[in-house]
Amino acid sequence: WSQFSLRWYIKLFNDSPDLWHAFWNSIFIALTSALTATVIGTLGAIGVNWYKFKLRNYVQVITFLPMILPEIIIGVSLLIFFAGIGIKLGLGSIYLAHTTFNLPFVFLMVMARLDEFDYSIIEAAKDLGATEVQTLLKVIIPVSMPGIVSGFLTAVTLSLEDFVITFFVSGPGSTTLPLYIYSMIRFGVSPVINALSVVMIAGTVVLTLSLRKFLKFIAANG
Repeated sequence: WSQFSLRWYIKLFNDSPDLWHAFWNSIFIALTSALTATVIGTLGAIGVNWYKFKLRNYVQVITFLPMILPEIIIGVSLLIFFAGIGIKLGLGSIYLAHTTFNLPFVFLMVMARLDEFDYSIIEAAKDLGATEVQTLLKVIIPVSMPGIVSGFLTAVTLSLEDFVITFFVSGPGSTTLPLYIYSMIRFGVSPVINALSVVMIAGTVVLTLSLRKFLKFIAANG
């Protein structure tokens, strides 16, 4: 044990280009896949909840499958699927894989919000002359926003920490942060990893507190 030093933090920020490349890959994949899953999951949940059709229950079962299956099965299945249709492994395949396993979480959270929805509001909107698009944008989406935001944040979190599925569908030059950390700790835990952990925890705390204030502001203003 020696005195406190910023040596490893300096090394983290100045001498770890591969680590930061993996970090920004993770951020890019997390945001894009979460955004895509949020859009598709939200529209899917609204469609299943709004329109009553014969295959409604089957659609829900198929949507929830990625939540039930072990990650290793999903990873191997996606690898076989991508190889079969000729998709090159890389950031694109990781993006598609993360969107796939994020989708049911967004779908579930928006559905849970819509289950509490008072559909008399929709009837009132139609009586006032609102079209289906206007009803969707000005009534259903705002009411569903807590579920949508929760689904998006959950998707980002799941994407950032995923290792197993990413391990199977990643390619050269598409290393994410979990994969990079795994490759480093195979040869011993570097103090740089400890410094990175502190930075990530601090960043998570700041982001969480900021989001809490933001959500409280939204709730207070409408």
